Amino acid sequence: MKTVYAIVLSLVIIGTQALASGGAGEAEGLGLLVIGFIAFGVLIVMFQFVPGILLFFGMLKGLLSSAEKKPTKIYSNSKY
Repeated sequence: MKTVYAIVLSLVIIGTQALASGGAGEAEGLGLLVIGFIAFGVLIVMFQFVPGILLFFGMLKGLLSSAEKKPTKIYSNSKY
Protein backbone atom coordinates (compact mmCIF):
# COMPACT_ATOMS: atom_id res chain seq x y z
CA MET A 1 0.00 0.00 0.00
CA LYS A 2 2.92 2.33 0.70
CA THR A 3 4.22 1.76 -2.80
CA VAL A 4 0.88 2.88 -4.27
CA TYR A 5 1.03 6.07 -2.19
CA ALA A 6 4.63 6.64 -3.26
CA ILE A 7 3.77 6.21 -6.94
CA VAL A 8 0.74 8.52 -6.71
CA LEU A 9 2.76 11.13 -4.83
CA SER A 10 5.57 11.03 -7.37
CA LEU A 11 3.08 11.41 -10.24
CA VAL A 12 1.45 14.37 -8.53
CA ILE A 13 4.82 16.04 -7.98
CA ILE A 14 5.87 15.48 -11.58
CA GLY A 15 2.48 16.68 -12.83
CA THR A 16 2.57 19.90 -10.84
CA GLN A 17 6.06 20.63 -12.05
CA ALA A 18 4.93 20.13 -15.63
CA LEU A 19 1.93 22.42 -15.15
CA ALA A 20 4.08 25.10 -13.54
CA SER A 21 6.70 25.08 -16.29
CA GLY A 22 6.94 28.09 -18.56
CA GLY A 23 6.21 26.62 -21.97
CA ALA A 24 9.37 27.96 -23.70
CA GLY A 25 8.18 31.58 -23.71
CA GLU A 26 5.55 31.18 -26.43
CA ALA A 27 2.46 33.36 -26.15
CA GLU A 28 -0.39 31.54 -27.85
CA GLY A 29 -3.29 33.67 -26.64
CA LEU A 30 -6.72 32.41 -25.65
CA GLY A 31 -8.15 29.42 -27.39
CA LEU A 32 -11.65 29.13 -28.74
CA LEU A 33 -12.72 26.89 -25.86
CA VAL A 34 -11.52 29.39 -23.26
CA ILE A 35 -13.35 32.23 -24.98
CA GLY A 36 -16.52 30.12 -25.09
CA PHE A 37 -16.18 29.28 -21.40
CA ILE A 38 -15.76 32.93 -20.44
CA ALA A 39 -18.72 33.93 -22.63
CA PHE A 40 -20.86 31.24 -21.02
CA GLY A 41 -19.94 32.56 -17.57
CA VAL A 42 -20.82 36.11 -18.61
CA LEU A 43 -24.18 34.92 -19.93
CA ILE A 44 -24.96 33.24 -16.61
CA VAL A 45 -24.09 36.40 -14.70
CA MET A 46 -26.21 38.56 -17.01
CA PHE A 47 -29.21 36.24 -16.83
CA GLN A 48 -29.02 36.43 -13.03
CA PHE A 49 -28.41 40.19 -13.04
CA VAL A 50 -31.57 41.18 -14.96
CA PRO A 51 -34.10 39.54 -12.58
CA GLY A 52 -32.13 40.86 -9.62
CA ILE A 53 -32.39 44.43 -10.93
CA LEU A 54 -36.12 43.99 -11.54
CA LEU A 55 -36.64 42.72 -8.00
CA PHE A 56 -34.55 45.56 -6.59
CA PHE A 57 -36.59 48.22 -8.38
CA GLY A 58 -39.82 46.52 -7.32
CA MET A 59 -38.64 46.61 -3.73
CA LEU A 60 -37.75 50.31 -4.02
CA LYS A 61 -41.13 51.03 -5.56
CA GLY A 62 -42.88 49.29 -2.68
CA LEU A 63 -40.79 51.08 -0.07
CA LEU A 64 -41.15 54.53 -1.57
CA SER A 65 -44.85 54.42 -2.40
CA SER A 66 -46.73 56.52 0.15
CA ALA A 67 -50.27 55.48 -0.70
CA GLU A 68 -51.90 53.48 2.06
CA LYS A 69 -53.96 50.56 0.94
CA LYS A 70 -57.29 49.85 2.57
CA PRO A 71 -57.94 46.32 3.75
CA THR A 72 -60.46 44.56 1.54
CA LYS A 73 -63.49 42.79 2.89
CA ILE A 74 -63.54 39.06 2.51
CA TYR A 75 -66.91 37.56 1.73
CA SER A 76 -67.58 33.97 2.55
CA ASN A 77 -70.15 31.78 0.84
CA SER A 78 -70.13 29.08 3.48
CA LYS A 79 -72.96 28.59 5.95
CA TYR A 80 -70.72 28.16 8.97
